Amino acid sequence: FLGILKSPWVGFEHFIRLFTHAEFGLLLRNTLAISFLNIALFFPVPIIIAILLNEIKGKKYKSIIQTAIYFPHFLSWVIIAGISYIMLGQTSGVVNQIITMFGGEKISFLSNPKIFWLMLTAQNIWKECGWGTILFLASITAIDPSLYEAAMMDGANRLKQIWHITLSAIKTVIVILLILRIGHAMDTGFEQVYLMTNATVAGVADVFDTYVYRNGVRNAQFSYATAVGLFKSAIGFLLVVIANKVAKMLGEEGVY
Repeated sequence: FLGILKSPWVGFEHFIRLFTHAEFGLLLRNTLAISFLNIALFFPVPIIIAILLNEIKGKKYKSIIQTAIYFPHFLSWVIIAGISYIMLGQTSGVVNQIITMFGGEKISFLSNPKIFWLMLTAQNIWKECGWGTILFLASITAIDPSLYEAAMMDGANRLKQIWHITLSAIKTVIVILLILRIGHAMDTGFEQVYLMTNATVAGVADVFDTYVYRNGVRNAQFSYATAVGLFKSAIGFLLVVIANKVAKMLGEEGVY
C-alpha cells in the first residue's frame, strides 16, 4: 500500500508521513475511543430527555426545563472549560472541597488519564443534550394522540405506550441521526479537547484535531494538515456507508 503511495503523484508523501508516524496509532485510538463514548453515552440522552419532556403536562414547567437544558448550548467551550476548572480543580475545586468537607480524599478529575475520556463525554452531555432533544421532541409531538388513547383503552401503561408508540414512531429519526453521528467519529471537537488537555493527560488527549493544529497549522504545514483532514473525511464516509448498509439489513430506511 505504501509502495503505491510513493508514486510521483503530488501530495501522497503527506499520507505516507501520516500513516508511518509513530503517534498514528495513539491518535486513532484516542479519537475513536472518545467518539465511541459519545455515541454510547451521549447519543441516548437527548432521546430520553425528549421522552421525559413530552410526559410533562404543565406548559410553564416544561418551558422552564427546556430553557434550562438548552442554555449551555449557547456557551462557548472556553466558558465550559472555565466552569470545569472551577468545579473540578484538585486544589480549589468546588466538588473536591465538598468531598473533603465530608472526610473524603480529593480526586484529580482534570489530571487523571483514566477518567479523562469520561470527563469529556460528561461535558458534551451537559452542553449539548438539551439542544439535541429538539429533533426528537418535534418528532414526538407529531405523533397522532389517538394512538395513545387507543393504547390506554387496551390497558397499556405509560411505559408500554412509550416503548410501542413513542419509540416506534421516532425510530427512523433515531437511526438516521445515529448514522450521521457515526460519520463524525473522527471529529472529536478541537476546542474542547485542546482546552482540557494538560501534560498529565496528553497521552489520552491527543487526537487528530489537536495533531493537525500542532503539526500542520501552527507550523504552517497546510498541505500536511489537508492530507490529515482528507483522511478523516474518507474514514467518516466509509463509516456512513457501513452504518447505512447495516441499517438497511436490519430493515430500516437509512440515509439513502
